[in-house]
Order: sequence, then C-alpha cells, then structure tokens
Amino acid sequence: MEQVYKVSQINAYIRNRLEDDPRLKRLCVEGEVSNCRYHSSGHVYFSLKEREAQLSCVMFASARSHGLPFRMTDGMLVQVTGSIGVYERDGKYQLYATSVAHAGVGALYEEFERRKRDLAAKGIFDRESKRALPRYPKRVGIVTAEGGAALQDILQILHRRNPYIQPVLAPCQVQGAGAEATIIRALHRIENAGVDVIIVGRGGGSIEDLWEFNGEALAVAVHECRIPVVSAVGHEINTTLIDFAADVVAPTPSAAAELVSSVTVEEFDASLVDAHFTILQSMLRAIEASRRELAALQARLRFASPQAQMVRQKDRLAELSERMHRAAVRSLQETMLTADSLEERLRHQMRLAAERARAAVELLAAKLTALSPRRVLQQGYAYVTVGGKPLGSVTELAPGTVIRGALADGLFEAAITSTAREDDTQE
Repeated sequence: MEQVYKVSQINAYIRNRLEDDPRLKRLCVEGEVSNCRYHSSGHVYFSLKEREAQLSCVMFASARSHGLPFRMTDGMLVQVTGSIGVYERDGKYQLYATSVAHAGVGALYEEFERRKRDLAAKGIFDRESKRALPRYPKRVGIVTAEGGAALQDILQILHRRNPYIQPVLAPCQVQGAGAEATIIRALHRIENAGVDVIIVGRGGGSIEDLWEFNGEALAVAVHECRIPVVSAVGHEINTTLIDFAADVVAPTPSAAAELVSSVTVEEFDASLVDAHFTILQSMLRAIEASRRELAALQARLRFASPQAQMVRQKDRLAELSERMHRAAVRSLQETMLTADSLEERLRHQMRLAAERARAAVELLAAKLTALSPRRVLQQGYAYVTVGGKPLGSVTELAPGTVIRGALADGLFEAAITSTAREDDTQE
C-alpha cells in the first residue's frame, strides 16, 4: 500500500533538504525590489524579481538593525545576502535576508547623497525659502513630456476639478541623456509665460529613469524660479533632488494637479457668490455712507448759503431788536422809577430848603425889625438932620439953625435956640 504523508511532513522534509544544501546557505541574490513592506514588528517583507522570476524574502528586525543601512523601496536594484528556508505554515520557501546592499545603481545612490549634501550646504533646500501655492491660480504651467501619461493625468484632473484654470505646457525630455538641460530650458520658458504656479514632473520609474531630475543645475533652477514650483516626479516611493528644492512636493503628477487646484469649481463658484455678496454689501454700505455724507454736506451748504445767512442775520437782528426794546423799556422803567424817586427826594429837599430859608428869613426879619430905625423912633427917639446930613454932635448946631427930624409917626422942622453939651450939663 502506498504511504500517505501529512502536509507538515512534506514541508518539514523540504525545509530540511533545503537547509542541508550548502549552496543555499550564505548566498547572494541580485534583483529588483518589489512589494516592499515594513511591518510594525520591525520585520521587512519584500520580493526580488527579474523579468520572468520572483523570490520572496524576509528580513527580521534583529538582522535589519545592522544589515539594512538605507530605506529600501520598490524599484531598487539590490543584492541580498541570506539563506533559503521554508515557512512551513504556508509551504512557502523564501530567502531569509541578513544584509541588503545596493546593486548596479549603488554608485548612483552615493552620487545622489553627495549632491544632496552639497546642495543642502548651499541653502538650496532651506525651508525659509519655500513659498505657499496660490489659492486661486488662473494659469498653471506644466513642465513634462508632451505625450506622456503624466500630462494627461494632470490635464484631466485640472479640468475635472476646476475648468477655469488654464494649463500652459512647456514640453521637454524627461528621460535619458540631455534631459536635464531640456527641463531647465522649459522651466525658464514657462517662468516667463505669466503662470501662477508650475508643475515639474513625470511618471514613475527606476533611479536610472529619474536620474535627470537629480541634476544639481536643475535643483538650483527650481530653487531660483520666481514662480512657486510643485515637484511631481514618479510615484510616492520615488525621491529626487528637485523634491527638496521645490516649494511643494506631490507624490504623483495627479496629486500635484489636485494640490494646485485645491479649490474645486464648486468651491470656486461658491466663493464667487460669497465675494459677490460681500462686494454688494460693501457697495451698499458705501452708498449709504455716501448718502449720509451727501445729506450732511447739503445741510452744511444750506446752512452756509447767503439766503440762510440772511435769514439767520434777520433772525439775529430781530432778536437783538427785541432785546434792545426790552432793555430800553426796562431802562426807561428804571429811569422813571429813579426820576420819581429823585423828584420825591427833590421835593423833600426843596421843602426842607424852603423851611430852612423861611426860618432864616424870619430870623433875619426879626433881627432886621430889631435893628429898624422906626422901631427905635417908636421908643421916643428922633432922627435929626442938618442940611440933609445926619446930626452927630451938638457942636454942629448954632442958635437959629434949622433942623429937620423924623419921629415914628411923622416929620418935623425946628430952629435951635440954644445948645449945651453933656459935659457942660454935668458940670
């Protein structure tokens, strides 16, 4: 009877046979990296492929720490050192890698790193020089191959997202000897074509395919370009020097088209509506402000007009006239009151003066009466004159002298018969 084996027995047998084969230990295999995955455990899973064959590989975290000095990506040509073994669970044989080195293009990677260091030292990659992309670009420059798939992807996405954007193509060679010079010339042409942003790129490929985008002169030209530049060379796993020199890096040409058209046509139309509403509101506010200013100016003009000034002067004159009338009436009333008061005081003063004068007259009259010759004559005296002159002494008389005299009640005339002096009588 034919023996029946278990699957695990067959896998174990094959593993033992492979592990016992000295030719499958410490062998070095060269191939292109494919399906490279970095697991969270630290292991790296990948395949080595060539045109008609493929080999599964795994590098454990313990071997990766010293056996993989660079980050491995799809498309790299590498030499992997390790041993062939079998993963019994899946019945799959694979290469258990202990070290990985660049193969064939290792010199290119070394040159890439050298150029990168030199350009970084010159400040070509400085973050401070990076510029933001315009939010509403009108014209987008495209530097790529005229018949390439990258151009079609860019144009399709730009038209779909925002047909208002006008693409401007500067065709160039993107691969092979001399491509760098054509890319630089295309960049200079598009820089002066009135575009708002420039996409420089092509589809994916190996490091050899993309090598012209690692030129130092191209990196400097991208850095010195006056227009913001988006680098869109290859796929996400590809890295070129212009990625570091450009203002923005896109993983693919399609992603670059989405970046420069970040505002879709719907958003753009909505922004136009918002802008229209904002402008309308601003215009209405400006019109209202102008209307208020015009009303104020009209009011000031009416106030400053000759007619308004005449009306104000007339009103002012009427007011002053009324005030003067009231002041005059008030002054007249005060004057009348003052005159009445003065008249009363004058009358009082006149009465007092008249009484004082009457009293003085009466006093003087009394004195005059007391001093009147008639009053003396009434006391028995007589006023005697001789020849019209008052008689002052008996010595002026001689017997026979005619004298005239005045008594209180009449006149008399007499002749002197004799005279005697008072002294003689006393004797």
